[in-house]
Amino acid sequence: MTRVYLPATLGILGSAYAAGGFEAGHAAHAVTPAIREWYVEGDVEELEYAAFTEATAASLHLLAADVTSDVAAADRRVVVAADVDDAVVRLVPSAGLVAGEATGLGGWRSAAVVSVPVPVSGWVSVHLDPVDDVAARSAVRAAVTALPAAADGDDDALFALDEAEAHELAWFDLTEIPDLL
Repeated sequence: MTRVYLPATLGILGSAYAAGGFEAGHAAHAVTPAIREWYVEGDVEELEYAAFTEATAASLHLLAADVTSDVAAADRRVVVAADVDDAVVRLVPSAGLVAGEATGLGGWRSAAVVSVPVPVSGWVSVHLDPVDDVAARSAVRAAVTALPAAADGDDDALFALDEAEAHELAWFDLTEIPDLL
């Protein structure tokens, strides 16, 4: 089994939950050879955390693209952790790496695609910015706004992305999904 991290938004989470899971081909993040090579000293837990962190960054891009979300949901990153069969995880080449470092704007070391649907029964946990963490939600809003300038290498915009990353997502059990939505 492979643990994958599926970046989402609250809207995507709601749709996937209502449909019984994520459709085949959903972008994912997992411990890949590129993660292992980059984080040579890391144990399995640290490698999984690195993949999780990249999925969290990918969620920012989904928020920026999700113009249909209501304002209350537009500043909450979401990542679903799931276990899938090793054979259904296809790694995505790490294009976009600059001098051995991830740009944070694509080309993630952990990029993967799950080639089959990921049913709710395979989900392990849901992680998102807590509704009561005003500082995190503000940092996420600023990071989403900063994405275009960060893609151009603007230092202030890159700092905004780092500020959002500094806020950890909260862990939620699957039974809590209806309340989260």
